Amino acid sequence: MLSSTKSMSAVCAVILHTLLNAPMIASFQMQNVNVNHNSVTVNNGFVVKKNLVGLRASNNNEDDYDFDMSRRSAFQNTVGNAAVTLLASTAAMFPGMAMAEEEAAAAVMVEFTVQNLDGEEGKTGKVVIRTRPDWAPKGAARFEELADKKFWDGCRIFRVLPGFVSQFGINGDPTTQSYWRSKSLKDDPVKVSNKRGTVVFATSGPNTRTTQMFINTGDRNDFLDKQGFSPCGEVVEGMDIVDRFYSGYGEGAPSGKGPNQGTIQSRGNEYLQSSFPKLTYFSKATIVK
Repeated sequence: MLSSTKSMSAVCAVILHTLLNAPMIASFQMQNVNVNHNSVTVNNGFVVKKNLVGLRASNNNEDDYDFDMSRRSAFQNTVGNAAVTLLASTAAMFPGMAMAEEEAAAAVMVEFTVQNLDGEEGKTGKVVIRTRPDWAPKGAARFEELADKKFWDGCRIFRVLPGFVSQFGINGDPTTQSYWRSKSLKDDPVKVSNKRGTVVFATSGPNTRTTQMFINTGDRNDFLDKQGFSPCGEVVEGMDIVDRFYSGYGEGAPSGKGPNQGTIQSRGNEYLQSSFPKLTYFSKATIVK
C-alpha cells in the first residue's frame, strides 16, 4: 500500500509540473479566452486582472505583451485549480496515503553488533532492524526508545528455537531491568502477519509488553497473529546472521535446559556468562537513521 501511494503522489506531481509549465500554444487550443481592456475571462468564467509587469521589453507593443501575460496567468490559474482538484481526488481515493507516508518517514534503522555467532567467541556480525510505526506505533516507539537509552547493549539472545523464534530483551543489569518491568505498553492491533524476519514484543497477556522481544525465524508463525502478537519492525539486513544465533541450550527452564528467565531478571549477565557462556549477544545497538 505504501509503495502504491508514493507512486500515485509522484504521478500527480509530474502531471502538475507538466500542466503548469505547458507551452502557451496549448492554452490557445484548450482555453476560450475573451479579452476586454481591464480583464481576461476564460471559458469557465474565471476572471483574471491583466498582469501588470513593472519592466517592459518595449513600449511599442505594450498592449500585446500585457495581453499575452494575462492569458498565461489565466491559463495557469485554471490549470492550477484543476491540479489541486486532481490531488484532492487522489487523496480521497487513498485516505491512508498521508498518514502512511508520515509514519514511514518516522521509521528508524537500528544497527546491532552481534557477538558469539554459532556460540564461538570472536565470530561477529551485523543485524539491522527497521521500526514500522505504520504497523504498531506504540511498539515501534518503545523499541526506538530502548535503543536510544542503550538498553540493548549487552543483551543476550537467551532463547533460540531454530525455525521458530530468537528471543531477547532482558537487560544484563537487574536494576535496569527492574525499572522497565513496570513500564507496560498497551497493545497495538495486529496489522501484519508474523512472517519470517518480523520483530515482535513478547507478552504475558493483554497489555503487558515491556522489553522482551523475538525475531520470527520460521515461515509458519502466522498462528501467532490470533494470539495478539503485533510485529513492530523487520530485519532488513542480516537474517543470515540471525540464523547463526547460538541455539545449543534449547528451550529455557523449566521446560528445557536453557536459561531461566526469572533468574536472568534477578541476576542478569552474571548468571548468563557463568552458566551459558556460548549465548550470542548484542555488544552494541546504534540508531543509524
